[in-house]
Amino acid sequence: MAMSNEEFQQIVLQKLETLEVGQKNLVDGQKNLEVGQNNLEKGQKNLEMRQTKLEKRQENLEIGQTKLEKRQESLEIGQTKLEKRQKSLEIGQKEIKKDIKAIIEQTANLTEFREEINNKVDTLTNELNTIEFITSKNWNDIAKLKLAK
Repeated sequence: MAMSNEEFQQIVLQKLETLEVGQKNLVDGQKNLEVGQNNLEKGQKNLEMRQTKLEKRQENLEIGQTKLEKRQESLEIGQTKLEKRQKSLEIGQKEIKKDIKAIIEQTANLTEFREEINNKVDTLTNELNTIEFITSKNWNDIAKLKLAK
């Protein structure tokens, strides 16, 4: 069966219409792809900007950490100096305690010596009083003997 010219044209027109719809769908799909690609490019630029900001923040953190480490080192040096000074003070304190102990011992010795001297002075005073009394008595006896002659 042979097809008439009209039937053939009808089929060609249907196929042409189908091709036009397909082409329109392809054009729409391409537009959607282009929009998607633009969105991806914007997103990538945004990510790159954020990554740059993160890198700057990380650099600032590293600088801050370096500063903290230097400060910590300074604190450790200061602490070492304080510990040395404290040891020096402790040694000085021990020496002062020794000196105070020696002073206490010397004071005890001097107090004992003073008591001994005071006792001897008291004894000498008593003996001197006795000698004066005896001398006075002897002078009286001499005077009496001179009168009796």
